[in-house]
Amino acid sequence: MKKMLAGYDAVAEAVKACDPDVIPAYPITPQTDIVERISEMIADGELTSEYVRVDSEFNAASTAIGASAAGARIFTATCSQGLKLMSEPIFSASGMRLPLVLGIANRSLSAPLSIWGDHTDTFAERDGGMIQFYAEDVQEAMDNIALAYRVAEDKDILLPALSCLDGFILTHVQEKVDTFTQREMKEFLPERDPVHTLDPSNPTTMGAYARPEHWTETRYEVQRAVKRSKDKIGEAVEEFADVFGREYGLEHNGLLETYRTEDADVIIVALGSVCGTIRYVIDEYREKGEKVGLVKPRVYRPFPAEELNKVLGDAEAIAVMEKDVSLGYQGGLAIDLKSALYSNGSRIPVLNYIVGLAGRDVTKDVIKKVVEETKEMRGKDPSDIGLEEEERWEPLREELLPGDKDD
Repeated sequence: MKKMLAGYDAVAEAVKACDPDVIPAYPITPQTDIVERISEMIADGELTSEYVRVDSEFNAASTAIGASAAGARIFTATCSQGLKLMSEPIFSASGMRLPLVLGIANRSLSAPLSIWGDHTDTFAERDGGMIQFYAEDVQEAMDNIALAYRVAEDKDILLPALSCLDGFILTHVQEKVDTFTQREMKEFLPERDPVHTLDPSNPTTMGAYARPEHWTETRYEVQRAVKRSKDKIGEAVEEFADVFGREYGLEHNGLLETYRTEDADVIIVALGSVCGTIRYVIDEYREKGEKVGLVKPRVYRPFPAEELNKVLGDAEAIAVMEKDVSLGYQGGLAIDLKSALYSNGSRIPVLNYIVGLAGRDVTKDVIKKVVEETKEMRGKDPSDIGLEEEERWEPLREELLPGDKDD
């Protein structure tokens, strides 16, 4: 059924179809509308779930852990500082191998305070053993919820999954989407069948103290599970296409999508909603006969290193446009991409552009400037970029930057 839905409504509809047992909820802008809409569904009898109003995001994550450990299917949602408050228990959920699914309405981190969207909140969680999906539009944000459950609850994975959509740009925009019902979802998403649960009749311990000689082994198993999830994502995306008719990068194991990259000599790599604007700019360049393309990773963890090497191998220059920065160095996506390419023997120059922080507009002119500067790097060596220019903050307002004047 086609509906015109805001992003938060679409996520709530997806959660309803996946039929979770327990939903711990705490508000934070711009995520609040997701859990608010779910509460209305429960009150109206559309969804039978235990809705738990907690007093902080920390307790939302802790409640999710307790319920998941008891065998329940879980959903909660947050963003920004709320995700930071959840970070400690979610790291524990990863080590305890609990398949929590979180909807994240990406938002910048303080200070200064901002309610607008970028990816700094979820990129800060990349080392926690969590699967991370990123959506370009409302339909993808909706579908990623189902895919997150399918992969996270797989008995070979059992890890938390973050389903990310850009705050306001996607959460509060209305788009036409294809919805799915609980009956349709049962064909795609198996019933929750936990491997280990807390049961008074069969006592067990989860997340116990580990001595140094044992701790590394637990993290190694999480590492193996995150890597295994690459194939599980591919399988889930393929079956999702069979059931619902929507494909997400099947030729790349469901981990990334490409746009006009077959013969491109300049390729932009980007996550999330900005990819829509980038596609328009690429079309304009193509009309002029210039070979520009886009690679959109749908998943940041597990990192699709092999797939990126495959689609980027023939490029002459690459620009990474990302809404995050690892302060003191560069953007996280660019760091990982260069590691993947250069460890494979590539010498393609990669320019890193920090854009869209705190919801700052990424206009067509900004993207064109990125393309023009990247075109100048064709045929050059990565060492020609220079360490001082490896990350470029676009656009910066010069009147707000410290100058060289004596005063």
